[in-house]
Amino acid sequence: MEAEASNPLIFPLDVSPGELSRWLGLLKDWVWGFKVGKELFTEGGPQVVEKIREEGGRVFLDLKYHDIPNTVAGAARAATRLKVEMFDLHALGGQEMMRRAVEACREEAERLGVVPPKVLAVTILTSLRDRDLEEIGIGGRVRDTVARLALLARKAGVDGVVASPQEIEVIRAECGEGFLIVTPGVRPKGMARHDQSRVLTPGEAVKAGADFLVVGRPIREAEDPVWMAQAILAEVREARVRSS
Repeated sequence: MEAEASNPLIFPLDVSPGELSRWLGLLKDWVWGFKVGKELFTEGGPQVVEKIREEGGRVFLDLKYHDIPNTVAGAARAATRLKVEMFDLHALGGQEMMRRAVEACREEAERLGVVPPKVLAVTILTSLRDRDLEEIGIGGRVRDTVARLALLARKAGVDGVVASPQEIEVIRAECGEGFLIVTPGVRPKGMARHDQSRVLTPGEAVKAGADFLVVGRPIREAEDPVWMAQAILAEVREARVRSS
């Protein structure tokens, strides 16, 4: 059995550099690609991305850039040189920051003669709830704030967003089809939520319109990680059939 061409699974490599080869070997045929976050990138550096690409894997660089526009534009150029498929920044950095990052990414890709990576905006972290926004001084509900930030990102030329599955429908309403939605906070039925507050099952997220699903702990902590990835893909296929 081989993974589908339309496989939406992204596996977050929240592991040490020494464990990298094991997880690439286990999962590269069963996921769309691998998410490299702050912990692994800080410890292993750009060599981690190079290793994944050498093994034939795709990379979503999840460093959530958030700084002044010039600095984030420079980071966007560096991410493009690494030839990652996607990277993200914080929508809370503002429209100018996002616009400059998109422009820098496309200019660098043209200079190198490569396909530019997709630029994603993080709206509101999936660990946050309404009361958390109130505590940090952002008024309104999470759902409304996500919709507002997603629309701002689209206006800035960003390719899509990273957002909770529970906000997929409102993002589609604001931003339309063709705007990518990458969804963490996905948990198969019966599994613990851990530090995610706004979750759906893989099937529910796909039916709601998610383009990619970031699934970590359920696969990583499974007795048989490959079986778990296959089971999630089967649930995704079933959800697509029922939605068609």
